[in-house]
Amino acid sequence: MKIALLGYGKMGQVIERIALERGHEIVLKKDEFNTYEGLSTADVAIDFSVPMAAVDNISACFNTNVPVVSGTTGWLDRYEEMIALCKEKNGGFISSSNFSLGVNLFFGLNEYLARMMANIEGYKVSMEEIHHIHKLDAPSGTAISLAQGVIENNNQYSKWTLENATEKDIHIEAVRTGEVPGTHTVTYDSGIDSIEIKHTAHNREGFALGAVIAAEWLAGKQGIFSMRDVLNIQ
Repeated sequence: MKIALLGYGKMGQVIERIALERGHEIVLKKDEFNTYEGLSTADVAIDFSVPMAAVDNISACFNTNVPVVSGTTGWLDRYEEMIALCKEKNGGFISSSNFSLGVNLFFGLNEYLARMMANIEGYKVSMEEIHHIHKLDAPSGTAISLAQGVIENNNQYSKWTLENATEKDIHIEAVRTGEVPGTHTVTYDSGIDSIEIKHTAHNREGFALGAVIAAEWLAGKQGIFSMRDVLNIQ
């Protein structure tokens, strides 16, 4: 399979290595210094760029009839615009805040726990996410996805915030330190006890492998999908 890499930072380089190990060919390594030449020859594209480049990258894929997997976060204020373009061009699209297979299982666990806690009084949910100092957005897209998972499955909460939380807010503590790949903790705390679920990434391998697996699944498809589709998570 021929893959175009849109974004060639640390993640792009790990994705390249894993894609080559799995027998794929890289036909484009797009960064800020080169063009989209070679994109049209790709079977699928993987976008791990920066927020300011993501929309241009995704648009270029739809306009070139190349399915695209995007793991860039921080641009979702234009997500609906990209969905509309995907439908207009009959494109293929998977956008996820986190492609790690473990994190996507964690998303399901988070939603299940939120439903369990929906009718239990006395607990207050909060979240902490820890990432490396180079991460541009805060909170992380993964933390936002976790918060939305709680909100959609537990009517005690209506929104998330980085500031002081009211009764119906989910407080997210965003920590930036060292070279931490990503740690996410969801805590339900009461005066009696605490319930905590946690996912810790040990390196970037999981994110990269998941993105390549998603690209393998998406190649040749049209439509808007998620990692739930890729992993067949009910």
